Amino acid sequence: GENYLVPVDADVSSLKDADAALVPISAVMNALKATVPVTIVLLDACRNNPFPPDAVVRRAPTASATPIGAGGLEPVRGAKALGNAPAADAGLGTVVGFAAEPGRPALDGAAGENSPYASALLRHLAAMKGTEFGSVMRMVTEEVYLDTKAKQRPWVNESLRRLLYFGVAPAEPTGDDGLITGERRQLLLTISDLPDPKRAQVELASLQEGVPLDALYGVLKALGTENIPEDPTDLQKVLDAQAERLKKMMSERAALRTDDPEIKRLVASADKAIGQGAIVTARKFLDDAVGRVEQTSDAVEEAEYLVKQKRLADAAIYARRADASGLVFDYKSAAGDYAKAFSLAEKWDDKLRWNYKNQEAEALNAYGYATGDLDALQHSIDAYRTILNFIPNGEQNRDWAITRNNMAVVLQTIGERETETARLEEAAGIFRDSLVVFEREKDDLNWAAAQNNLANVLLKIGERESDPKRLNEAVAAMRATLEKRPREKVPLDWAASQNNLGLALYALSEREAAGEHLKQAEAAYRLALEEYTREKAPVEWAMVENNLGNTLVSLGIQLNDKAKINEAADAFRGALEVRTRETFPVSWATSRLNLGNALSGVARFDMGTGALEEAAAAYDDALTVFTRQRFPMDWASAQNNLGSIYQTLGQRTSDAAKLEQSAAAFRAARQVYVRRKFPQDWAMSHYNLGNTLQLLGGVTDKPEHYGEAIAAYRDALREYKRETNPRQWALAQAGLGSTLHWLSMSDADPKTLLESIAARRAALEVLTVDAAPVDWANAQNGIGMSLLNLGNLERTDKYLDDAEAAFTATLKVFTRESLPMQWAFAQNNLGDIHWNRAGYGGGKAEYQKAIEFFENAKQGFTEAGYTIPIPLTDRKIDLVKKQIAKK
Repeated sequence: GENYLVPVDADVSSLKDADAALVPISAVMNALKATVPVTIVLLDACRNNPFPPDAVVRRAPTASATPIGAGGLEPVRGAKALGNAPAADAGLGTVVGFAAEPGRPALDGAAGENSPYASALLRHLAAMKGTEFGSVMRMVTEEVYLDTKAKQRPWVNESLRRLLYFGVAPAEPTGDDGLITGERRQLLLTISDLPDPKRAQVELASLQEGVPLDALYGVLKALGTENIPEDPTDLQKVLDAQAERLKKMMSERAALRTDDPEIKRLVASADKAIGQGAIVTARKFLDDAVGRVEQTSDAVEEAEYLVKQKRLADAAIYARRADASGLVFDYKSAAGDYAKAFSLAEKWDDKLRWNYKNQEAEALNAYGYATGDLDALQHSIDAYRTILNFIPNGEQNRDWAITRNNMAVVLQTIGERETETARLEEAAGIFRDSLVVFEREKDDLNWAAAQNNLANVLLKIGERESDPKRLNEAVAAMRATLEKRPREKVPLDWAASQNNLGLALYALSEREAAGEHLKQAEAAYRLALEEYTREKAPVEWAMVENNLGNTLVSLGIQLNDKAKINEAADAFRGALEVRTRETFPVSWATSRLNLGNALSGVARFDMGTGALEEAAAAYDDALTVFTRQRFPMDWASAQNNLGSIYQTLGQRTSDAAKLEQSAAAFRAARQVYVRRKFPQDWAMSHYNLGNTLQLLGGVTDKPEHYGEAIAAYRDALREYKRETNPRQWALAQAGLGSTLHWLSMSDADPKTLLESIAARRAALEVLTVDAAPVDWANAQNGIGMSLLNLGNLERTDKYLDDAEAAFTATLKVFTRESLPMQWAFAQNNLGDIHWNRAGYGGGKAEYQKAIEFFENAKQGFTEAGYTIPIPLTDRKIDLVKKQIAKK
């Protein structure tokens, strides 16, 4: 066969006269042999067949057709030896170099660059100076082999009669590249001597492990050809181990950073040498780099010391600004600066990195608590967990306990805003773990802090449970805390525990009939305020003022003490001067909510609507912060309180729409207050809804609302038990009795009235004039009303004396000075008693007493500013006078 070079302008027609249209290699060879002693042809033209698959070639138009080879060149034969030619004239032989093996195509280089074969020739022809030409060509062969990752391997056909050297060569590379190239050439010659099976094993290891083929061969060369294992299994072990080491070196190389230009140069040259299999040379470069490191170590240590001082000084500046931000309650900025301080000090000072990360966690907690930002609270927990990783070997030591104790405080904050108790229980478990450590370490100060926190979380869990057990545990835990927090040594900590004791006592008071725990809570708050002054601790002062206000509202309502409720309102207004919406939006909303409660209490003594409308505005303000999504518990509380305001407004104005709004608000609160999670709040919302539905029945004259109210009270009584919730149980009984009374007005059924009387008398077994005077008086009034109506239904005067006694009893509480409206109703009811007696034969004296009481009632209604009943009272007076006139 013949190999042809195909000109760029050739086409299919060129195949019909190939010797003329194409370039036969044999003709080139013959021409060279005729003119030079050594014929060298290097062909980088081994490509795929450019012609159609079924094309044939003719050397001349009249020659026979021959199929074209699939790809690459066929071996080119040298000239036959000249049998008897004179020695002096004899040629030295022929060398034909192919870019690829016979029958295999050669690869092109990247666009605009040389092919792998041409690149290898240019790199290694310089080795001809002093190196036998055949060895140079073997270098070229293995260079292409490595460069193409074993995809292409050149081939040489030679028939030289002697070793061939060239005296002049291109300039050799110098410096680092010269060292690398020198070892690489030795590597290439080593590779050329390896048998194909070992080559295949190395190629497979390179492919599987993802390491350069050059480097893997370089490792074997460094081992020495005489030491390369003959057994394939042993060789594989060597290849696997060294491939793993190469991978590790390459991955670590990416992390190397240096600003020393000499070290940078040496390391880069070492990387290059390893990549080209020049392992020994790479080791030399790295030896020199280590020498440079040792030479400059003193200077580096000095520089490192200066860097450390600079970093710590910079960190201190950030921390100082963070401190200043905290002083103006900008906790978010403070957290960011503490985080920056931590990043600067982290690698230089263990104590400072702990402190800065801890301060970052505290600032994030303060910001999350103030704004309700749950992300900030979660980041605070993450920061504490980072600190826990600083503790060696997972030791459960004092630092471990303090950090987890602080982290649990954040968990509690999040748990208070969730409807589930999982985080609260988790926090309680952490506090108990901390107590064990602090007790072991005899650390009373931190033991008291953990005990204080445990009491707080028990309080939050207990508030959601029907059983007061946890609330009692919270009170006991807080008293135990105070034993380890003496006022003379830690006055502010002592004040914090007094405040928390007040919270626990306040919660427990809601489960009792008397107000003893409320009075104890008030005393605890007032003690706390002796240390938490507005000047010394404004934030804490505002917190305690807020808590004291809640207690004063409850005491004022229970004891019918207007002064205490007004004092509560003043406490909330004072707290709001510190708890601004801009700085403490959550605390602001809480105090606005509580101010609404106080104003609602004030409205009990004022028959106008001003205080009620102001209270509604306060609740609406709170709801701008307390959204259902972010603060479901607080949202439900605001809805409940708003329902109470609409309830009172509807009652005073006989506005059914307001009462419908009230019912809607209570039902909305129940969307959060589900019985399984919040049995007490669920019962409260049913009780409040019952009150509204009872009023709605009277305003609309629709008895079905009374039936709905009765169902609501009975639902409340499913959780309100006399043993655990005596006061709420009694109030629900009283409400049920009142509704049954009004229902009896529609069905005229004495049995309903008897049920009403029984329910109210049950309430009076708990409600006493000393502990709950207003509720006691209301129940007495209700009994009197039911007895009066029962007598009317049965047409008998036998209940009148008991009814009169009940109405008269109310006057112990409903005085003209303190509660003129209620006093007026009592006067009206006593007038009805005497009117009824007159009707049963009591005579003119009873009529006169009836008129006297009715006149008193009119005056009372006028003084209270509640004029709605006056026209009815006037009609009753007219009727009595007419009846007297008939006698």
